[in-house]
Amino acid sequence: MSPIISASGVGKTFRQLKRQSGFGGAIRSLFSRDYAEIRAVDGISFAIKPGEAVGYLGPNGAGKSTMIKMMTGILTPSAGTLSVFGREPHANRMVNAREIGVVFGQRSQLWWDLPVSEGFDLLADIYRVEPARYRANRDELVALLRLERVLDQPVRQLSLGQRMRAEIAAALLHEPDILFLDEPTIGLDAPSKLAVREVVRRLNRERGVTVLLTTHDMHDIEALAQRVIVIGHGQVLADSPFEALRANVLAERRLVIDFAHDAPEITMAGVEIRSRQGQTLELAFDPAQTPTPNLIGAIAAAHEVVDIHVGEPAIEEVIARFYDLHGAGEA
Repeated sequence: MSPIISASGVGKTFRQLKRQSGFGGAIRSLFSRDYAEIRAVDGISFAIKPGEAVGYLGPNGAGKSTMIKMMTGILTPSAGTLSVFGREPHANRMVNAREIGVVFGQRSQLWWDLPVSEGFDLLADIYRVEPARYRANRDELVALLRLERVLDQPVRQLSLGQRMRAEIAAALLHEPDILFLDEPTIGLDAPSKLAVREVVRRLNRERGVTVLLTTHDMHDIEALAQRVIVIGHGQVLADSPFEALRANVLAERRLVIDFAHDAPEITMAGVEIRSRQGQTLELAFDPAQTPTPNLIGAIAAAHEVVDIHVGEPAIEEVIARFYDLHGAGEA
């Protein structure tokens, strides 16, 4: 299957005017134009097949939003080749726009002073969506995203959660084949996040919509992405299923135990106490060194156990550890 998005050695360099300190430096800056080159993206390569849901991760300043802007045709690469639907995005921006949906967490595609319903109608005209198809898509999205009560309200009167749900609907009215999501749940309350994730998951699994998601909310990644591309310093550091990344970076497991009494000290090779609160103890251990049944059996034999749970480290821990290992954390 041919990739729907393909990047090979893609780079993006910006020119930034050097500012000189002091009064004399300010005067010199008026008469000279000395620029520094800022390399936001540096040789990125990957391929995404139709129907994949991919998390595109990296710390602030890693070049995530710059790459999305190039894939959507807003920016032009300085180096390398980039194709979406087999086309160069910037040169085919108008054609590609009819086949992609884009949501930027802090930017609106709806009209601030118009009711949500009128904004939807205008977008349907812009994308030339056939009326019956538009009405069916709109009604389904309104129901899924619980927008019935806000359709007649101007966008400026909506809460952040309501506006973001409306933005998701607006990006999907024309049934795009690719959905680009840049921080789609930023600032949302828990019910709104769950609603957004459910819609995106259904579109990906039931309709085969390709999803590229960049976010700092690792729960979004865990809920939606089958694969993660991790970047740092403008370069790809990892590209794999998340579970493979977890196994390579942080293979330890967690054991949470509720005791009938205050949580005891546990001293075993390869076992670390992560937290102790009252009667609850959380342990980290390497199952290769200390097999899970052996650990549970030893603790249960020595102490009265009420409940026990075995789990994986949180996704935030895995990604944070990965950044540390590759020196990709924020400065």
